[in-house]
Amino acid sequence: MYDVIVVGGGHAGCEGANIAAKMGFKTLLLTMNKNNIADMPCNPSIGGTSKGIIVREIDALGGLMGIVADLSHFQIKMLNNSKGPAVRSLRAQADKIVYPKKMLEFLNKNKNLTIKEGLVEDLIIEDNKVKGVILSNKEKILSKTVILTTGTYLKANILRGSENVESGPHGEGRSNHLSDNLKKYGLEIIRLKTGTPPRIKYDSIDFSKMHEELGSDTFLTFSHDIKPQYKINEQQKCYLLYTNDLTHKIIQNNLKKSAMYGGFVTGVGPRYCPSIEDKVVRFSDKERHQLFLEPESIYYDEWYLQGFSTSMPKDVQEKMVHSLVGLENAVITKYAYAIEYDAINPLQIKPSLENKIITNLYTAGQINGTSGYEEAACQGLMAGINAALKLQNKEPFILKRNEAYTGVLIDDLVTKGVTDPYRMLTSRAEFRLLLRHDNADIRLREYGYKLGIITEAQMNKLREKLDNINKLLSDVKNTKLKITKEVASVFEDNDFDIPTKSLSFEELLKRTNITFNFLNHFINLDYSDEVKEQVEIELKYQGYIKKAKKEAEKLQKIEEKQIPDDIDYQKIKNIASEARQKLDLVRPKTMAQASRISGVNPSDMAILAVYLKKEYGKND
Repeated sequence: MYDVIVVGGGHAGCEGANIAAKMGFKTLLLTMNKNNIADMPCNPSIGGTSKGIIVREIDALGGLMGIVADLSHFQIKMLNNSKGPAVRSLRAQADKIVYPKKMLEFLNKNKNLTIKEGLVEDLIIEDNKVKGVILSNKEKILSKTVILTTGTYLKANILRGSENVESGPHGEGRSNHLSDNLKKYGLEIIRLKTGTPPRIKYDSIDFSKMHEELGSDTFLTFSHDIKPQYKINEQQKCYLLYTNDLTHKIIQNNLKKSAMYGGFVTGVGPRYCPSIEDKVVRFSDKERHQLFLEPESIYYDEWYLQGFSTSMPKDVQEKMVHSLVGLENAVITKYAYAIEYDAINPLQIKPSLENKIITNLYTAGQINGTSGYEEAACQGLMAGINAALKLQNKEPFILKRNEAYTGVLIDDLVTKGVTDPYRMLTSRAEFRLLLRHDNADIRLREYGYKLGIITEAQMNKLREKLDNINKLLSDVKNTKLKITKEVASVFEDNDFDIPTKSLSFEELLKRTNITFNFLNHFINLDYSDEVKEQVEIELKYQGYIKKAKKEAEKLQKIEEKQIPDDIDYQKIKNIASEARQKLDLVRPKTMAQASRISGVNPSDMAILAVYLKKEYGKND
């Protein structure tokens, strides 16, 4: 008998299994192939716009993705560095050989975690409560909770043109029966699609015709706990290239051969990560589309053609690739494909990621309708935490929209559902100025400490950082710069406006172009770069941050207005029929969540508030 069984060894499964075991529970991770644990079947990167912040959040809560990425990448950069702090995000090129190896090392060190190969075909259900799993060899394994993180393996089909192969990624076997059995238990099954681009042989690429993309020239880490493990000057290069008129003509002339446009696809593809043929059709006014060539590993010579996902037949893929400048003689080592798979309707899961129909059953990752390693990993972490809390008879751990991108993602899933694979974007987070790369530990680490997944040493490190931030704020507030001739000349040399009077360093830092690097001309402040960064952001964006916090406080007041679990929406008169149907399906926990449901209008909210006040004595 296990406390937790995690089905699937992808990024969600690794985080879920590790954290549940870390919280002291006997955990079993079931995977079809141990060699595919933490596999990266698509993009060879961790992070990206907004996604990098999710990785920081995972790390702040005691997860593995950040530290494993830091130990396995060969290039790292800060995206949007020239823009505001709300959109800055780390992206690392992870080695596809090293990353899974390092992840497995961490999992094997977890004394409460067992890893076993096996294909789960069914669940053991009694009185709508999960009791364990049944493997394809009919072996039954009992457990108090189960977390499904099946990725793209449920009834997976690989598609290239009219070619349709029943297979998981990399030609692995698929799960043929689990989704049918889930449907039998009352879960709504939906069909989704994602895809991957071709891989190109290294020595067949003419890099001289492309633009080099280098890593950042400063040390960076996802993890809050380890120092950089790489040498800046030894980072691998990536390369930028573009599609052209010939590429677009080849695609347009062969659209009917594409699995998607030829009518061979039944699943819905990702809106924000479309195939190249989809881009050409949807953005026909664009002369070219940006692509990147990225190495997959230092141990083999395949390069990933980022942005060129397609479901075209192999012969058409050859023409498409050879139309690109620098790839005229390219050798395709792996052809691109689309993959269809089953998922569940996320409106059937709670904010804790527990299923609404089957008690003690949790789901995380692509089975919930998301795309991306990072989106999967943060769900796996939260599912593992909440399964452990359920075993302790404690309230679930729910992150709010103003606390984490992870909170935004899960709230979107369980409140709005999905029509296509969900991808995290900065635009989805209304409080993105509060949810920054630089403050993930400040936002979340104390939660992890209270949950017992962050150590005293890690917490003391954060306390020291917060103390130093306060000290530095005091220093810059109470230290003034006298404007002498020498000081004025430094401002003049940097093309900065010369102050007409003495100013505090706090007042100077509020100026757009003045940073701590500039102030080093006048004062030596012995603080770490991350402390200086915090203070600089706090001062420069003080007004915007204050406004965002006020809006978050307003939201919190609405979030505190609970909706009873036993409410009968059929009894509420005058509410719109669509609103009644959506409210009954989602079963929102709070008035704020109810207001975010598509189809629930302000007038419906007003009627609901009156009903709650009358029937339950709750204030509107």
